[in-house]
Amino acid sequence: MTIYGQSVRFFSRWLEAQGRDATLDELNRPAIREWLAQLTDVNEASTVKTRYRGLFRFCGWLVDEEEIDTHPMKTLSPPQPKAKPVPVITDGELAALLKACSGKDFRDRRDEAMIRLLLDCGLRVSELCGLSVEGVDLDHGMAMIRGKGNKVRPVYFGARTARAVDRYVRMRSAHRWNHLDALFLAQRGAMTPDGARERMKVRGHQAGIEDLHPHRFRHTFAHDFLMNGGQERDLKRLAGWTSDVMLERYGASAADARAKSAAQRMKRGDRV
Repeated sequence: MTIYGQSVRFFSRWLEAQGRDATLDELNRPAIREWLAQLTDVNEASTVKTRYRGLFRFCGWLVDEEEIDTHPMKTLSPPQPKAKPVPVITDGELAALLKACSGKDFRDRRDEAMIRLLLDCGLRVSELCGLSVEGVDLDHGMAMIRGKGNKVRPVYFGARTARAVDRYVRMRSAHRWNHLDALFLAQRGAMTPDGARERMKVRGHQAGIEDLHPHRFRHTFAHDFLMNGGQERDLKRLAGWTSDVMLERYGASAADARAKSAAQRMKRGDRV
């Protein structure tokens, strides 16, 4: 009762703020949809979901009590929260990350190689940890990735990444778990996705980047690829996406940056 009572009060206050009467006549589908849309713009997804549920139950009670004839929210789906943009890693942050891994011990060499592969290839963390020694071709700057749906695809990296991986592989040969197929090793065996996430968090903290996670490298890869003139279909293939939805989601920041750049170049107002 308390939950949907709050929803009713919030909806009533919203109606009054719009200059409408807080009556059952205003408890209609268009008004409810507009209210939920405004809630989505300024509230967390969990809050919107709670408000939706509360008003939905209240409408159901009104129907049961024969106060209204039909349920105005019967086929109204809860609004989907807008995806929060993932910030790209700046050149300054990347420099700080690499500086944090500038030592010469095993963890430094391994973490630098992981960071460079994530950035150059836009790998999922599971794909990074799934890399095998045999699957990396340093001479040609490429690796074979087994992604979602067990699909295999090639990814490519630059000379500095190849050098970092080579340095790590040579040090890896003396590791106690060097007989394993996994490229990246930890203290107890093959590096796990959770282990890789923890290493990125540690290195991020050292570089002054809070809550750094592998996902940010993948987003940065997509952003940089599109900003440098890469084609969306090529990005889709390199990233291992089968849906355009992911392409739109990861390419949003680059699209905004390109739109801003194009608008600034046009300078229509300066020509009149």
